[in-house]
Amino acid sequence: MSASPSSSSGAPLIGYREIAAAGTATGWFETLYAEARAGRAEVPWDVPEASAHLRDFPLPAGDGRRALVVGCGAGRDAEHLAAAGYETTAFDIAPTAIELARSRHAGSPVSYVVADLLDPPAGWHHAFDLVLESNNLQALPAGLRARAIPAVGTFVAPGGTLLVLAAAAVAGEGDGPPWPLTREEIDAFAADGLRQESVEHTATPDTRFPGRWRAVFRR
Repeated sequence: MSASPSSSSGAPLIGYREIAAAGTATGWFETLYAEARAGRAEVPWDVPEASAHLRDFPLPAGDGRRALVVGCGAGRDAEHLAAAGYETTAFDIAPTAIELARSRHAGSPVSYVVADLLDPPAGWHHAFDLVLESNNLQALPAGLRARAIPAVGTFVAPGGTLLVLAAAAVAGEGDGPPWPLTREEIDAFAADGLRQESVEHTATPDTRFPGRWRAVFRR
């Protein structure tokens, strides 16, 4: 059995599920990022590259079109969209995550902002040509997720695209977070006039979750 991860002081790192259990449904994200900044925790999704399923997706050239990244964390996916030519805005509910993204990507053209998916700026309604929801809503409990899923599509402009990436739920899963999404939850993104264009389920047997969703919706 491997030893538990430790901080630079040698003390065991606080687990993100422990932090989630002690916090509110969304407030624990800020606690996690703050504890990670202090060296007392790790953010498990803070990895160097954009999501593999995003990197493999045939994105059209941005050509200055507007993109929005939901729950951007440290900015890995947002930077990928910006590199593809999108005028990218990326938001997170955790101020420390936004501070991290800005410091890590100093000089980036991405606009990193603190915002709440369920209470977003009015100017974002139907404003973005591409909206990315990448493995973010699966960190919310079912009741809140039911409200958040239809909210995501409200950002998509006429003629725009919503790309959803998520772990796929299987029978017998334990407690979250994360709580991988069911097919019914993926279908529920087709709200506010969006139509479902495609849903792919990919087996990922050598990773933590045995399956992944990649779904595309258009307005």
